[in-house]
Amino acid sequence: MGRAYQNRKESMAKTAGQKTRLYSRYGKEIYICAKQSGVDPDGNLALRSLITRAKKDQVPAHVIERAIEKARGGGGEDYDTARYEGFGPGGCMVIVDCLTDNGNRTFTQVRQAFVKNDAKLGSPGTVGHMFEHQAVFVFKGEDDEAILELLMMAEIDVTDVELEDGMISVFAPITEFNNIRTTLTEAFPEMEFEVESLSFVPQTMTSITGEDIETFDKFIAALEDCDDVQNIYHNAEIDEE
Repeated sequence: MGRAYQNRKESMAKTAGQKTRLYSRYGKEIYICAKQSGVDPDGNLALRSLITRAKKDQVPAHVIERAIEKARGGGGEDYDTARYEGFGPGGCMVIVDCLTDNGNRTFTQVRQAFVKNDAKLGSPGTVGHMFEHQAVFVFKGEDDEAILELLMMAEIDVTDVELEDGMISVFAPITEFNNIRTTLTEAFPEMEFEVESLSFVPQTMTSITGEDIETFDKFIAALEDCDDVQNIYHNAEIDEE
């Protein structure tokens, strides 16, 4: 594909307030996943993966357990999914996924993040066709060809395997998520994934330069400040030269 998988969510969890929002987001996602597909991580692979990701992001055990207990008890909050698409600073493409119990509130907050940061909110499908919904795994390694051969031998449909700066990235259809994770962990029991997620991967990248870089960072920060925002996907490539 000739592209590196980019994830600019590292800015999260730097302050107490950001940590609280991060915990809230994981709590919602774990609750929804457990409520829809079962509270047992052994029987709900999506939940197990989500819990692993939460622990990696240093979400306290009591936050995870409380979300699962809430799902086990039935009732509780009802959350709806909401997805917003548009163009960010510098003309980059953006997809924002939310979980909300108040759609009007969420729309207003997301819209304000766009309006105040030189971005334009579009209608559904505005940029979605320029992203591929894929399973993404990123881990340390040097032999991408061996990884590709391993996955092909397991008859897994792989879109691409890339090697960059000592990190291997695997891209595949979302239906192959569990097969890839199982194959890799069985072959390499000590493997730790830097990224393991279902993500919207851009087909092309947009270079962000000059004053647009600062505006872009403010835009992402404004979206992250929205409690209902779960994930932000974009095709921005920061060029600070």
